[in-house]
Formats: sequence, C-alpha cells, structure tokens
Amino acid sequence: MEKTENIPERKDVKDEYKWDLSLIYKNTDEWEADLKKIPEFTERVLAFKGKLAESSDILLQTLKANEELDRIIENVFHYANLLNASDQGDSNYQEMVNKAMMAYTASDAKLSFFTPELLSIPDDKILNWIEKPEFADYKISIKKALHAKPHILSEKEERIMALQSESGQTASNTFSLLSDVDMSFGTVTVDGKEKPLTHSTWSTFMENHDRNIRKEAYDKFYGVFEAHANTLASLYAGSVNNDVFHARARGYESSLDAALYGDKVPLSVYTNLIESVHKNLGDLHRYYKLRKRVLGLSELCHYDVYVPLVKSVKTNTPYEKAVEMVRSALEPLGKDYTDTLCSGLLGGWADRYENKGKNSGAFSSGAYKGYPYILLNYKDDSIRDVFTMAHEGGHSMHSYFSVHNNPFSCYDYTIFEAEVASTFNEELLFEYLLKNAESEDMKKYLLSMRASDILATLHRQTMFAEFELKAHQAVEEGQPLSTDFLRKTYRDLLTLYFGPDMVFEKSSDLEGLRIPHFYNAFYVYKYATGISAALALAKRVTEGGDAERNDYFNFLKSGGSRYPIESLKLAGVDMSKTEPIQAALDTFKNLVDSLEQLLF
Repeated sequence: MEKTENIPERKDVKDEYKWDLSLIYKNTDEWEADLKKIPEFTERVLAFKGKLAESSDILLQTLKANEELDRIIENVFHYANLLNASDQGDSNYQEMVNKAMMAYTASDAKLSFFTPELLSIPDDKILNWIEKPEFADYKISIKKALHAKPHILSEKEERIMALQSESGQTASNTFSLLSDVDMSFGTVTVDGKEKPLTHSTWSTFMENHDRNIRKEAYDKFYGVFEAHANTLASLYAGSVNNDVFHARARGYESSLDAALYGDKVPLSVYTNLIESVHKNLGDLHRYYKLRKRVLGLSELCHYDVYVPLVKSVKTNTPYEKAVEMVRSALEPLGKDYTDTLCSGLLGGWADRYENKGKNSGAFSSGAYKGYPYILLNYKDDSIRDVFTMAHEGGHSMHSYFSVHNNPFSCYDYTIFEAEVASTFNEELLFEYLLKNAESEDMKKYLLSMRASDILATLHRQTMFAEFELKAHQAVEEGQPLSTDFLRKTYRDLLTLYFGPDMVFEKSSDLEGLRIPHFYNAFYVYKYATGISAALALAKRVTEGGDAERNDYFNFLKSGGSRYPIESLKLAGVDMSKTEPIQAALDTFKNLVDSLEQLLF
C-alpha cells in the first residue's frame, strides 16, 4: 500500500487496516441514543442535590448514579473523538465532537453542586463511611477528591467554571483544524516525482540524505507556518491565558502548581529536570558537533538534525513484519503480554496507515469500554515507525492492564505514568534490534538512531517544557504573549540547547508555534521523566528475574489507584529524586561516546 505518493480518502482504506470501534458503538445511531441519555442520567444525579450528607446509603446511591453517567459520557466522547481523528475533514465527525462537548458542558454545569457538596461533609464522617465494604470501588476517588479540597470552589463558582470549559477548548480546536486540515504544504520533488508534504511525511523528508530535499521540505513547511505566524501566536496566547485563568480562579500559586498538584508531583520534579539537562548540555552540544562532522557539513542547519548518520542502511519493514519484531523484542515481558498486544495490532486495536484528513502523528486512546485503540500513520520505509508502534503499544497495554484490574472510578492512570510504559517498550525494541543487527553498519545506524530518539524525548521535550514554563510565567508576571515575544523566547532556547554548531533559519523559531502538545499545558515534561523512568525499569526488568518483572506488572495494573510517584516506586524507581534523570543523561553520553569511536 502506498502511503506517501497517493494518500487515500478515508472511504478507500480497507477495513482490515482500520480500528474496530464497534465494541463502543456498532453505528452512529447507537451513539446518538447514548448522547440523548446524558440529560436523563444527569437528572438522576441532580435528584440527590442537598442530600449527600444525610447518610452513607444516599451518598453511595449518588456515586453509582454518577458513575453510570460518567460511563456514558466517556463512551460518547471516546467514539466521537476517534472518528474525528480518523478524518478531521469530515464535518459530521466534527459535529459529533461538538455535540458531545455541548452535552458534557450542560451536564457538568448542572452537576456543579456535587464536588462542593461532597467536600462539605465533615472529613471524619466521610472517611468513616468510605471504610465500609460497599464503598470499595469509590474509596480511592473520594480520597483524591479530598486532596483537591483546597482548590474546589463554591457551587455557583464551579458552575461558571463548567460553563467555560467548552469555550476554553477553542484555541486548541482551532489550532488542530488550522494545522491538520486547512494548511496545505504542497509537494517536494524526489527522484523527479512530486510527493505530498504533510505532517506525516515531514519526518521522511527530514530523514532524506539529499540535503536539497531536506531544505526544500523545511522551507515549504515552515513557510506555511510563517504565513500564519500571528494567528498561531494568538491561539497559543489564548491557551496560556486560559491556563492562568483556571490556576488563579482555583487559588493555585501558579499554572505549573495547578498542573502538578492533582498528581502530587512536587514542583521540584519539573525544575530539577530542567536544571539537570542544563548541567549536561555539553554532551548534547558534542553530539551536534559530531553530527556536523559525520555529515561533512561546513555548517549544521536545523534541517540536518534528523537525517540518519549512517547512509548505507536502508530499511523496509512491512506492517506485519514490524508486529513480529515488536513481539520478539518484548519477549522479556512474557507470552501473555506479547500475544495480547500483537493480536490487537493485527486486529481491531490499530488504525494503521495515513489517509487524507487523518490526525497526524500517532496516539493511544484507551477507555473502560472497547479496545485500547492505537492511531498510526505507519510507513514501511521508516524504522522509526516500528518504534512508534512499540511506543503506542506500551500505552495501550498499560490501559489494558489498568482496565482489567481496577473499578471504573480509578482505572485511569496519569499521563506522568503513561510515558513510562511506552518508552519502556522502545528501549526493549532497541536492545533487541541492536543484539540482532546483521552488520556493523546496522549497529551504527541503531546507535545513532537511539541517541537521536533519547535526545528527542529527553533533551528536546525538556526544552519544550522550559518554553511552556517561560510563556506561562510571562503572563503571570503581566507580560503579553506577542508573536515577537514568543518567537524570541523560543529562539533563545534553540540557541541554548543546540549549541554553537547550529545555524538556524529565520523561520526556525516557528517550531514553538506548531507543537500540538502545548495546548495541553505542562504535558511534555512527562516524556522526559517518562523515558528516564523507563530506561531505569527496562534495565531492572531485563537484568532481574520474576520479582522485578512482577514489580513492573504491578505498576501497569495500578491504574489510577495510586499517585504516580507512589506507583513508580512500586515498580522500582523514585522519580522524586534526580538520579533517574542523571542516569538517562549518562545513557545518552555513553551513546555519544560509542558513536565517536565507531564513526571516526
């Protein structure tokens, strides 16, 4: 199947290449029926207003009614979002997402009484109630609600916050439509043929050994973003302003505090990450100096940082073969794990290939009902896409274990934990491929790719995290986020992180305005902490025995039953300390050392 020269319409993609959403709803009629139930189930919960403190029985009835509603809302949202991700150009899917959001907002506004009223019950009284056996499914979620108590507002204020939630998504939704649907990047000439330049094919062009192709793709890609620079800056400023509004309204010290408080992640985890990476920037700069020398360039440009350092190795890995490679690589996790994942990748879990309008990149999206779905834009000629498959498979298996070992009220794990399971799988795949490399050139290729991948996940995501922090701090200190301010802030970080051997284009700082994750504030740092934890745990599991593997599975099974720092301690790593970050940075240093020895 051609994935780059002829990108098909969604309707022309074979069903066997698509995910199977029928486990959620068999068709949109069933979805519509559940959508219509949301007001009815909302009223059932609303009937308990003013009665929560009367008895433990009434509270339990309320919790059960609320869970029924939450399950419906989750299914309605999940189904609509997955359909929309598969073809964002389909206005029917956009309308479904909007309907789901409107129904949720209306329900949330009506039930704004719930949390304030729940938390108005004296702590000693509610803590006594939840010790009863019938509260087993809700005990953890109530304790987490009590943790949030200092930042819960009055009923009227919570209603206002709920009513604002839909409009608060405007910047993110508009950015997605602008970037993924409205923007057209043209074509790039390769071997005399015009090939489409898209978010998905961008990485392939950046890995092309022909520098003229890389430059053409780069200039055309960022030229489109340059044409929309002010709009993009305004959208991101709107998102940051919304974050600051929420943090201030709820009485948090800052937007960062608001983002970390719910997970009980100390602020020092974020700041220590940035400080640790800063202390080790010398190794990163050494890597870029090495890259400049290997590529034989008089100056290293931004479009030169993704091309593989080893020219002689080309790969072609059909999807089915990639699944079997993942199966073999993850063998240390046992047959049950690999059989479950691989049957999903070959079955209804995965949406495999690019089609017009499809969400760019890749993601895993699991809910309590249905499969832990995986969106891919798989290409046979990119070995990185095999790593993406393993990565998203890690997310989905985390979801699988969480759903099968926890009640609905606390199955959903935090994003802080999520990036551990995904990058854990990537590390096992790398070790497997390196061990089974058929040539010295393949070993060099894998080592250079792994160095690049760790750089992208650890150093680059930390740079992104620092940009987010600076943007939010600026607004909190009264600095408007103008286009010039955002571009200068990002360019300064580019200069700091890439070092003296990098030459940037005028448009390079626009990278800071094209990152979708920035619309989910303080998300990206979790990639960096995630890979640090994953590297430590992969080493622990592969060098250990049954006990270490069971510790890891206990982490996967914990779902949302523990705070993330606690669940990772269960697996065997303490992310409240800097040692895992430094160990990951040392791993990168060792890779650079190996490359210097092998390539010269």
